[in-house]
Amino acid sequence: MKPEDTDMDIDMITDLVGGNLVVLLLALFIILCVFLAIRIVPQSEQHVVERFGRLKSVLGPGINFIVPFLDKVAHKVSILERQLPNASQDAITADNVLVQVETSVFYRILEPEKTVYRIRDVDGAIATTVAGIVRAEIGKMELDEVQSNRSTLIATIKTSVEDAVDNWGIEVTRAEILDVNLDQATRDAMLQQLNAERERRAAVTRAEGQKRAVELQADGDLYAARQEAEARRVQADAEAYATGVVAEAIAKGGLEAVQYNIALEQVKGITRMAEGQGTQTIVVPADAADAFGKAFQMLKGRST
Repeated sequence: MKPEDTDMDIDMITDLVGGNLVVLLLALFIILCVFLAIRIVPQSEQHVVERFGRLKSVLGPGINFIVPFLDKVAHKVSILERQLPNASQDAITADNVLVQVETSVFYRILEPEKTVYRIRDVDGAIATTVAGIVRAEIGKMELDEVQSNRSTLIATIKTSVEDAVDNWGIEVTRAEILDVNLDQATRDAMLQQLNAERERRAAVTRAEGQKRAVELQADGDLYAARQEAEARRVQADAEAYATGVVAEAIAKGGLEAVQYNIALEQVKGITRMAEGQGTQTIVVPADAADAFGKAFQMLKGRST
């Protein structure tokens, strides 16, 4: 091969490579721009885009496009609900009782552009806000109200925290009071008060029971008295009726009918005494024989 041919081949290869290199570099640049322009955001995040250090836009979930080399994703913010670590803070109630309140707060970020540019430590800021609101709200209530109206207190705290963090682009989803702890002296005093209250209720219950028993006894006595009076009235009516019958018999039969009835009753009385169990001796009135005789004579006289 001649030297002239070799030089010609080298020149042709150099020209070919030089032209393709430009195209190759251009293709690589285009690919890089496309790669930098496409941003895929997960469902649980939002990305804050800056252009020359200033807020440009907020990218939502899915495929997004930005201007390469001008725009950059400065912040990747999770929009999942978060829970602050459980916090305990001391508070004094309206009746000067020191309590220790344990709280828990759940929140999520709704507007990342406000969160990243208006507050540095979100968790710390919310925790401080919650502590101040809890102390302020408990200071308005007495201890018994704190214990019995916990749901109302939680709703008030949640509303107050929402108002306080609204400028940070945050939504407070839930606020909980996990526990209200008291010092030992207060617990002992409350236990004594509880025991006294239980004793008072027991005494009231016993007194009401005794009162009810007296009322029932009085009602029973009254009922018995009424029944006895009714029985006496019925007996008196019966005696009056019997007296009327006797009076009528006397009017019709005269004195003999009366004597006959008296003699007959004496005979019946002696007969009942004789029929009694264990009776060894029968006491007979002195005029018993006369009574028997009179009764027999009267009976004989009636038969004739």
